[in-house]
Amino acid sequence: MPGFERPEPPSAADVLCVGEAMVLLTPADARRLDRTERLAISIGGAESNVALYLSDLGVRAAWLSHVGDDPFGRRVVAALRSTGVDVSHVEVRPEAPTAVYFKDPDVDDTAVHYYRRGSAASRMGPQSLGDEVLSAARVVHMSGITPALSDSCAAMMDRAAARCRALGTAFSFDVNHRPGLWPAAEAAPVLRDLARRSDIVFVGRDEGERLWGTPTAEAIAEHLGLDGTLVVKDGAVGATEFREGRRAFLPAPEVEVVEPVGAGDAFAAGYLAAWLRPGGTAEARLGQGHALARRALTSIHDFAPSSPMEGSIR
Repeated sequence: MPGFERPEPPSAADVLCVGEAMVLLTPADARRLDRTERLAISIGGAESNVALYLSDLGVRAAWLSHVGDDPFGRRVVAALRSTGVDVSHVEVRPEAPTAVYFKDPDVDDTAVHYYRRGSAASRMGPQSLGDEVLSAARVVHMSGITPALSDSCAAMMDRAAARCRALGTAFSFDVNHRPGLWPAAEAAPVLRDLARRSDIVFVGRDEGERLWGTPTAEAIAEHLGLDGTLVVKDGAVGATEFREGRRAFLPAPEVEVVEPVGAGDAFAAGYLAAWLRPGGTAEARLGQGHALARRALTSIHDFAPSSPMEGSIR
């Protein structure tokens, strides 16, 4: 397409992240939208955030989605490519726009304003995820945002969960309920079904209570009854892993929060990076999740890259 570089050939990825990415506009000074004079432009999106953090850690990450044939789509693809994420699975849709959103930051309750209806990514469907793509990754990561975008996206997720199980690819699912996209009563059974069909599930304790009336990590684990791995995040309290009949809890480190949006995606990336390494412990997996979440919490952006001094797991 005009303005887009020819994509590189697809390659095998450790983690394939599937979902919508958007151009993000957020106050450059961390003030509220109605008070700031300057906006910073970056990109955001749950699954693309995970891909960016994974690549930053040295994990082979790929991102699959649709973008519009517009400056926003070009910016999204270029940003992911520049961080080392494989974008060869991205499809450009001239008939639909790339979504944008605005972040209104506040330490206690950040508001997000989406402009994504009819976006290119909402046109994704079961045909977007063939067996060849799914089987080339060790893990496919998706979130509960995607089935709320359109019926075709919901059908794509249904197929992905079923085919990953058949192909032997681990299916990672972040519940990530967004009340602004669909109410809890509508989302609860869909997200519960997807979680029960997943190999790795991330869910916030507050999400579980809102969706299923499960107020504790233990109640969420009992309600879902997973065969695989469940990670329940409880904000500043800590995170609990349920895996192979064992429970492990790790407190969250203290952090001075600048802005909380994106921390859950960072946690998922850190956890998955550690999960991919054989012989790791629950403490190592949860600890790497906390470490990346802490980095995200101290930034106004959804993705906060490592400093040159931090190194990686390469």
